[in-house]
Parts: sequence; structure tokens; C-alpha cells
Amino acid sequence: MGFKAEKIWMDGKFINWDDAKIHILSHVIHYGSGVFEGIRCYKSKRGSVIFRLKDHVRRLYDSAKIFRCLPSISKEDLEKAIIETVRVNKLEQAYIRPLIYRGYGELGLNPLKSPVQVMVAAWDWGKYLGDEALDKGISVKIASWNRMAPNTFPSMAKICGNYVNAILIKIDALEDGYDEGIALDSYGYISEGSGENVFMVRDNVIFTPPTSSSILPGITRHTIFVLARELGIQIKQHVLPRESLYIADEVFMTGTAAEITPVVKVDNIIINEGKIGPITKKLQDAFFAIINGDIEDKYNWLTPVYE
Repeated sequence: MGFKAEKIWMDGKFINWDDAKIHILSHVIHYGSGVFEGIRCYKSKRGSVIFRLKDHVRRLYDSAKIFRCLPSISKEDLEKAIIETVRVNKLEQAYIRPLIYRGYGELGLNPLKSPVQVMVAAWDWGKYLGDEALDKGISVKIASWNRMAPNTFPSMAKICGNYVNAILIKIDALEDGYDEGIALDSYGYISEGSGENVFMVRDNVIFTPPTSSSILPGITRHTIFVLARELGIQIKQHVLPRESLYIADEVFMTGTAAEITPVVKVDNIIINEGKIGPITKKLQDAFFAIINGDIEDKYNWLTPVYE
């Protein structure tokens, strides 16, 4: 096993990691009927802090509302459970995975007779795309798999079943020797990576696809909007043809796991001479200055774990 902690929170109780099990006929296993989040806890000068906890929990409940699986636990109590899961496992830094899912009840496409259950896990996890990705950048390919068309799957919800598409995009990239894939939407425009939002820079302006391009509205994506405006950098949501990435001055991807990762090669076309661009670097520095406690957390993005 590549990762492990001591305890997992399941429906109000802490269970030993190896004992945290569900029934093999749980609805979520067969139909992907669950919603989840990925949240990071950072070790900073302020101690251990969870980044944008309330925003992640809000999006989790938005996903649950869209997918008709709202749990009985309140947002506030789930936030407390997430903090306590980090504490119980004595973690200084962590990746946190809350999951709301349909458990063991009745098999079949009707999920409503299967109970809505909740779990929270946390473990120590390094850089998602590798230790050197943030500094040296990654290579990506335009995936052979597109993102879902409008009104087929709800792309604004972080639903377990949606990620079969993301897995295919990831495998497609890895098997062709790339670090990551970028999918097009059903109209042939840039959508997003397997687990990241996509940005490009041209003539000192940042562009990123709109939510209508079948993207998940990322928490880190929103962070980029805030930081760019603070830095006086113009940022626009715009449909982007795939070839716009080839002639971009910079390309980068964002996500809770990926953070702010520069892209230095798209379909074997070199971007910015194969190195991180100046605007990407400015955004990285601004992001980690907040995370590390070097500057004021004026947006209250950081929730302390050990007080």
C-alpha cells in the first residue's frame, strides 16, 4: 500500500484504517454513486492549516445536492470531523478525502433505497505530479477522450462516476509517455485535465476555459483569479481552441493536488523554451506565500488544525 494513516472517520466514528470497510454490494461500488472532495492541509509557519476548508465543504454539498445524496450531517459538523481526522492521525500535512456515498441497500439504478453515508480519510501525500513538477514543469497531450457534453453528466459536480472519464484521460497520457492529458469539450475546445483546470498566458493576459466548457469549477482555479487580480494581471474566461496552447507564452494547470504546475510541453511542442514562465512563477510565489504564512491570510483561506 502506498499510503496509510491510523484512523478513518466513518459516519461519526473513528475506525482503524485497515477496518474501514463497506459491503461489496454498496451502491457506490457498482454505479459510482458518490461525491467527494480533495483538500490539502499544509505545514506552515502558522502550524498545520487546511486550505479553503469551507469552500471545499460547500462544493461537496453542492455536488451532493445536484446528485440527490445530501447527508444528514451539517456542513459545520463535517468541517469539525475533517479537522479532527487530521488531529487524530497526528498529521502535520495531509491530503484529505471526504466522501458522501450511497451504501448497502438495494442494487439497481434507483439509488434512493440505499443509505447516504459519509467518510473522511487523511494521509501524508507528496506532490501529485512529482517532486520536480512545480519547478521544472510537466508534459501534456491533448487526450483522445473528450469531456462530457452538456446535459449528459453534471460537470459542475464532483461525482465519483464522472471520474471514469478522467481515468481514461490519465491512462491515455501515461501510456503515450506524457505526465498528464488535457481533454477537449464536446465542441472541440479546451476543457480541463484529468484532475486539473487549464490556464494559458498570451501577451501578459491569462486565459482559461469557462464553466460552459465542461469543467469542474476548481477551488484553486478561483484562487488564481483572486491572486491574478491582486497582482494586476488581466485574466479572462474564454473558449480556447487546442492550437492556442501551442502558441501560448505560458501554460499551467491548477488543482488541490497539482497546486500550480507549469506545462512546458503540449503534444511535443515546447512552451516557453521548456521552463516555467514569469507569470506562472509569480502566481506560485503568491500562492505559497499565503500557504506558508509569509503574508497575511486576508481572505481567511486557512483553517488551523491544532489550536
